[in-house]
Amino acid sequence: MACEAPALDPIFLDLGFLTIYWYGVIIASGAFLGLWLATREADRLGIKKDYIVDLVVFAIPIAILAARLYYVIFEWDRYAGEPWWKVFAVWEGGIAIHGALIGAVLTAIVYTRVRGLSFWQIADIVAPSLILGQAIGRWGNFMNQEAHGGPISESTYQNFHQYLPDFIMNQMCINGTMYHPTFLYESIWNVLGLVLLLILRKYPLRRGELFLSYVIWYSFGRFFIEGMRTDSLYIVGSLRTAQVISIVLIIFAVLMIWYRRKAGLANKTYQGKGIGKNNKKKK
Repeated sequence: MACEAPALDPIFLDLGFLTIYWYGVIIASGAFLGLWLATREADRLGIKKDYIVDLVVFAIPIAILAARLYYVIFEWDRYAGEPWWKVFAVWEGGIAIHGALIGAVLTAIVYTRVRGLSFWQIADIVAPSLILGQAIGRWGNFMNQEAHGGPISESTYQNFHQYLPDFIMNQMCINGTMYHPTFLYESIWNVLGLVLLLILRKYPLRRGELFLSYVIWYSFGRFFIEGMRTDSLYIVGSLRTAQVISIVLIIFAVLMIWYRRKAGLANKTYQGKGIGKNNKKKK
């Protein structure tokens, strides 16, 4: 589907000596809103909000670094001939959410052990924040005209034009071709996941199961959306990295729920006050 439309300016603010991109502003906005949501839940459960704030202070830079390294490793041929600083040019796009999750989870494991907290309890608290941040963060891809799908047909264009605002349609018109807004598909999927997690949080799930539900929901949607994208990372040949990892994560999460219940490791989630201030049990 051929089209002609001007792209949005990816620069939020240019001070001459410093350029701030919309990509970074949107990612930061998602992180702050996620932190706000997590601290509210911590406060409801009687857990010191400082625990969540301190964790985020450590986790965000490590997650961003891990997301970038993950992306660069799988795209090494692209960066091998570039100036060395391009490896760190996160503002140009090119980070992988699975890399960020790996970095964040490893940071949380170490942090909770050092502070004498339950990793699974903290993971349950921040699960809705993670998917909220992802839902918002995908709009950073929108501003960079990346993470989109393949070209759309004339009939699909007409259907989209009825429901999508012009600014989305125009931004998905790249070099005269209209593409599937897969960033939008994933953002909507994540918003639905946020609603689901907030509903599930009201029920007495076992410890860790809200976080594992997040893993299952996100991975399920990512598997299908990834198949539409044109910028996928590949393990080998036509095997998409994100799809393989999504399958592995779904299997892992389901088995972990089963194992923790069977082994008696998953206590019910806490609904009372004062949890986490003198937390001795980490199961």
